[in-house]
Amino acid sequence: MSDFSDKALLPAGMCDVLPPDAECEAAATERLIACFSAHGYRRVKPPLIEFEESLLDGRGAAMSGQTFRLMDPVSQRMMGVRADMTLQVARIATTRMKNSPRPLRLCYGGQVLRIRGTQMRPERQFGQVGSELLGSWEPQADAEVILMAVEALSDLGVNDLSIDLALPTLVPALLDKIELDDESRDTLRAALDRKDEAAVGDLSNKLGKATADQLTAMLKATGPADGTLAALTRLTLPKAAANELASLAKVIEKIRSAAPDLSLTVDPVESRGLEYHSGVTFTIFATCVSGELGGGGRYLAGSDDEPATGMTLFMDTVLHAIAPAEVKKRLYLASGTDSAEGRNLRAEGWITIDGLSNNGDAKKEARRLGCSHYLSNSKVHTC
Repeated sequence: MSDFSDKALLPAGMCDVLPPDAECEAAATERLIACFSAHGYRRVKPPLIEFEESLLDGRGAAMSGQTFRLMDPVSQRMMGVRADMTLQVARIATTRMKNSPRPLRLCYGGQVLRIRGTQMRPERQFGQVGSELLGSWEPQADAEVILMAVEALSDLGVNDLSIDLALPTLVPALLDKIELDDESRDTLRAALDRKDEAAVGDLSNKLGKATADQLTAMLKATGPADGTLAALTRLTLPKAAANELASLAKVIEKIRSAAPDLSLTVDPVESRGLEYHSGVTFTIFATCVSGELGGGGRYLAGSDDEPATGMTLFMDTVLHAIAPAEVKKRLYLASGTDSAEGRNLRAEGWITIDGLSNNGDAKKEARRLGCSHYLSNSKVHTC
């Protein structure tokens, strides 16, 4: 392999983002942030690296397996490169901004780095844009975050959106009074994740037939929100589980009243990747692209377990879902063009490319540099 190839080789999951994709991602990020800001969300900027004990404290431990570590040469303490920005924003809210009025609305955008990619997202570095709403238990808070994500994506031109809702606290609430050893719990969790009704039935002796039947009914209920809710409300659930279900129903009601045509589905037993969530969660999909555009949900922030809900959009997937940005017309200005004339043209919306030397044929040079137009005798001509 040549020296040039060695220098161009990047680690697995890393890539250079080239024109026009880099400009498109930057513009899309700012449009999303602008939408959040219009809803009253104030932008924060967490650091790329934090001390390990703060980055991975509490619920941050859920990202421990995806976090790069390194030694700080100044303090000689271990640090971590952020693998997700949600809990960083929660830390800011519960420490630096703990005295700010609640509910507190914050938004953010930045790059994250993970130890490994997934089958659906092999990239290990990618952009996140998101928002967090802290200090409210109200179902309206969950609905606000979801509806704002839909509005922001629709503004970018992403259509045919669907929201997949989950309630990772429902099954634990159902099993609250049942004594299960760790092995049985792991087996049950795997069976529910695989949607394996037979495997759930095999645990009837440990769960009790009534509970096993309820879990099987939950598996079968997965689907469009209205049908799922109807099926779940027919079950005789313990009080804690019934309360969790009621909170989901209220969130769906709020969303339906604001966006009656939005596609909503519910998976009542899903929990993968939702380890630190404490209520309704959601994942955003679009028919025009594979993979999730983003997701989020309810969690408890900080050492005081402040109620919070938020969402994150994954910019690599979002960019696949939107139309390429319109390329602005590029205008070649031959060497010696008056600088005031160039300023006026840029004010009109042109992208100007200055000639650095007098190459004679302005049209030929404009084509070589990828310009659509060139200036000659103070007149704009098409190449």
